[in-house]
Amino acid sequence: MFNLEKFISEYVTKRERSMFLDDIDNYKAELTDKISNKSVLVIGGAGSIGSSFIKAILPFRPASLVVVDINENALAELTRDLRSTPGMFVPDDYIPYPMDFASPVFEKMFMERGGFNIVGNFSAHKHVRSEKDIYSVEALIQNNVLHARILLDLLSVFPPEEYFCVSTDKAANPVNIMGASKRIMEDLIFSYSDRFPVKTARFANVAFSNGSLPAGCLARLSKLQPISAPSDVRRYFVSPEESGQICMLSYMLGENRAIFFPKLEEAQMMTFDAIASALIEEHGYRVLQCASDREAVEKSRALKDGSLEYPVHYSVSDTSGEKPFEEFVTDEETADMERFQSLGVIVGKPIPDWVRIRKLCADLESAFAKEGVSKSEIVTVIKDYLPNFDHIETGKSLDSKM
Repeated sequence: MFNLEKFISEYVTKRERSMFLDDIDNYKAELTDKISNKSVLVIGGAGSIGSSFIKAILPFRPASLVVVDINENALAELTRDLRSTPGMFVPDDYIPYPMDFASPVFEKMFMERGGFNIVGNFSAHKHVRSEKDIYSVEALIQNNVLHARILLDLLSVFPPEEYFCVSTDKAANPVNIMGASKRIMEDLIFSYSDRFPVKTARFANVAFSNGSLPAGCLARLSKLQPISAPSDVRRYFVSPEESGQICMLSYMLGENRAIFFPKLEEAQMMTFDAIASALIEEHGYRVLQCASDREAVEKSRALKDGSLEYPVHYSVSDTSGEKPFEEFVTDEETADMERFQSLGVIVGKPIPDWVRIRKLCADLESAFAKEGVSKSEIVTVIKDYLPNFDHIETGKSLDSKM
């Protein structure tokens, strides 16, 4: 039987145990003090990272846990998973809510409960494919920036002890709108850091997270469908368990305006085609290289007749916004690499200019309100705020590929 956790450990992260366990053990007393008997709100908690964060903090026994996510089915599965896991602590005051965190009903719930000690926001548009046209761009920026501002204004009424929001490695020297939105989000949350402590983490890829290419490969295998992957895109990976632990350590132990990132060496990067090939071979097939998506689809017909040759189409990336490599720290930032064994911390970030951020939000809202606004106009607005934003536009979207 295929064991996904074992596969990730052997072929993707190439680590037998979580890289964060020693830091968790070293700071167990501090983590207990920060989490035990506290009220916790997790937004986007039914997703891959949010649910892993929940599993990381529950052993420290919070007094209450409210999980908000627009995915009602995923919330149901999260609850079943938590309740079915031997030894898992679930507080008596545990409530999963299928609602939008920018909605009036969320505000009613938040105000009625008088806020929370700990708030984590894991709701995000995370895919580069989410910038295919002006409508997808607006939805992305609304969620990652404009709705986040609504949440931060609400939190200011009942300030939390800790606030955490997930960023991305793609926020460092961004080349796509998703990465730029996360870089703006960092400035946005830090502009509230005089009201309550805020922290974030720039992530590596979470192996086999919901919607990821490796998870897509696993789904294709289950349906005997061909696999397509880029051959030239190199990425850092952490396991689902490690993703939640990064957030917990960043959340609870970081200083105000700290940005955490995993200490990973360049040699640990993986390509997606290498992961796909290992996955295919682990399932007992031989990789059959094809010259196009169409050829791979045609040759996949033989799989239903018992063929052990699995058709794939590996090619160089030619879609908008793809960064060929990953980085966590820019030349203008200072990183403390000594405090934690497994995490670096970007320190010394100033409180951003509140007026500039408000102007940017107003400019974005004004642009989206215009009839016929284009994607390139939004890129111009963002570039005015982030002069180093070097958007890569090829006119091609990932949605045109398998």
